Amino acid sequence: MAFNDWDEVRTAFQVARLGTVSGAAGALGVHHATVIRHIDSLEGKLGAKLFQRHARGYTPTEAGRDLLAVAQRTDEQLSQLASRIRGRGDTVTGELVITSLDLLAPLLAPALAAFQEAHPEVTIRFLTDPRLFRLEYGEAHLAIRAGAPPEQPDNVVQKLYVQRVGLYASKGYIARHGRPESLDDLGDHRFIGSAEELPRAPFFRWMADHVPARNVAYRVNQLTTAQAALRAGIGIGFSTTWSQAGRDDVEEVFAPRPEWESQIWLVTHVDLHRTAKVQQISQHLKDWAARWPTG
Repeated sequence: MAFNDWDEVRTAFQVARLGTVSGAAGALGVHHATVIRHIDSLEGKLGAKLFQRHARGYTPTEAGRDLLAVAQRTDEQLSQLASRIRGRGDTVTGELVITSLDLLAPLLAPALAAFQEAHPEVTIRFLTDPRLFRLEYGEAHLAIRAGAPPEQPDNVVQKLYVQRVGLYASKGYIARHGRPESLDDLGDHRFIGSAEELPRAPFFRWMADHVPARNVAYRVNQLTTAQAALRAGIGIGFSTTWSQAGRDDVEEVFAPRPEWESQIWLVTHVDLHRTAKVQQISQHLKDWAARWPTG
């Protein structure tokens, strides 16, 4: 039997339990004709009579009793599963799926380590695939996103962190090419830009509008790749301020500007937002983000 036959099996189970078509229809919230159709269809598929029809109602045959014994166990198991699932909403255990920008992994890893220390029964799956995970389909418990506020229906969106971005170059690049005097006079300086035709990141959009294409010698699709390129001396590139703090091989060329900033959002689906696990990880990450570098 196929999984999509379960509605018919459930109907037969209710008929056997209650003894009448009208009783089963009332319990299932369907029309009595639907009950009769389900029974007839199931008997046709199985090639056997499941009930003896009589004036007082329906009595299971031997074949019907065999099928309905299995149906009863299945119904009980599903009820137990539903209870366990509901119970998990009040606990901080099991798998926790978080999607994020890979750029934020160095900031998030200590926060997630602390969360697991406090909740050792939680297993974290941390996903940085560039595609947008569908929270409404249960692909993740929580998403960390950047840019414009997410507008998907039924999402709960909270501010998490403002990511400040500056323009940097390696000391090797500066030794070979010097520094540009201003953003209005870039000369022959080489820049690391976006490989996307329509960049989503505000700093890459700014570069597309303000830096001549002839100056953009190297193009990437991720800021983490741009950071590796600028450290290698390929050119001047954007980087988060926190990731360059304390480095002695890279220098700030132009200080962060408001138009380069990215708002980072914490996004949950309304169906999971109030569960204990999602509430606790959300508050935990907001507490940690309040201590993240802002300069």
